[in-house]
Amino acid sequence: MKLQLFAPLLLLFAAPPLPAQSTATLVYAESFRQGSTRIVEQSFEAKLTPQNSIYRERIKDSHGNDRYIFSLLPLGPEEDNEITSWQAKLADLHHPIYDNILLTSPQPSDDPKNVAKDALWRLEPGNYAPVPARARRIIKVDTFYVVLQVKTFHFTPPDSPYLDSMTVDVAFSNTDPRPPDSRPN
Repeated sequence: MKLQLFAPLLLLFAAPPLPAQSTATLVYAESFRQGSTRIVEQSFEAKLTPQNSIYRERIKDSHGNDRYIFSLLPLGPEEDNEITSWQAKLADLHHPIYDNILLTSPQPSDDPKNVAKDALWRLEPGNYAPVPARARRIIKVDTFYVVLQVKTFHFTPPDSPYLDSMTVDVAFSNTDPRPPDSRPN
C-alpha cells in the first residue's frame, strides 16, 4: 500500500524537467514615421520607481546632433499618485507637432486587430494588457529600430495594481534586431 503511494511521487521527481521558455514574446510594429533618419546606436537600462518615475535620454542622429528625446513616463488613475504602468515616448526635436512617433498612426485606431501594435509604447504589466509585460517590443521609426523590454516589475502590495518599480531595457539600432526567421520575405 505504501509503495503504491510512493511510486507516483518517485516518477514525478525522476521525470526530466520541462524546458523553460527561453524566448520572450516578440511584437513588431512600424511607426507612422517612415523617413531616412539614422541614429547613433545605443542601449541603456531605465530603473523606474515612484520617486524616480520619469526617465529621459537624448538620442543623436548619425551626424551626432541631438535629434530625439526618448522618455518613459508614469501612468495611473486620474487624480491619483499611484502608478499602474509607464509609457514610452519618442519626440522628434525637428518636428515637435508629434509628441510620440512610436505610434503606428498619428491618430488612435479602434481596429481590434491593431490593438497590440498600437499599444507597444505602453509598458503595462496588468492581466488585461494588450501586450504581455515582458514582451520584446520592436518599433521601426524612419530607418532605425527602437527595442523595449521590461525586465522586472514589482507591485506594492503584491496583489494591488500599483507598481513600485520597473526596469526596462532600451536599445536604438540601425539594423533590424528581429531574428531572421521572424522577418517577412
